Amino acid sequence: MTDLRPILLAEDNLKDVELVLAALKKDHLANEVVVARDGAEALDYLYRRGNFRAREDGLPIAIFLDLKMPKVDGFDVLSWLNTRPDLKSLPVIVLSSSSREDDIERARELGADDYRVKPADFEDLLTLAKDVVSKWLGATKVPS
Repeated sequence: MTDLRPILLAEDNLKDVELVLAALKKDHLANEVVVARDGAEALDYLYRRGNFRAREDGLPIAIFLDLKMPKVDGFDVLSWLNTRPDLKSLPVIVLSSSSREDDIERARELGADDYRVKPADFEDLLTLAKDVVSKWLGATKVPS
């Protein structure tokens, strides 16, 4: 049976949210994508509190995480995840506009499983989405 747990997308830039959702839809991803607009909302989702207190029990299949967000940034989310033994196996894919080596190194040190620089071009984002889905989510697609 296919694991259709949701994907948690933690991203504060509305344009980037729309582009990632469009790329995943174009790739026929079957999983629901839950959007958290900052790191605090991402933690609320994982803790099942605030706007997410009534969500179904269980963890997402993966987290797509931006680094530069208000309230709680992606590095702090990674630090928190790293302290939780029940969440260490949850794949975290950083999708960031930063290509700075220190950001990449810090994210990996904090437990990011993958680090991808968000491309500006939609076709490149589509290629990135296909690669990430194939590598981390397996065959969770609806027929085209």
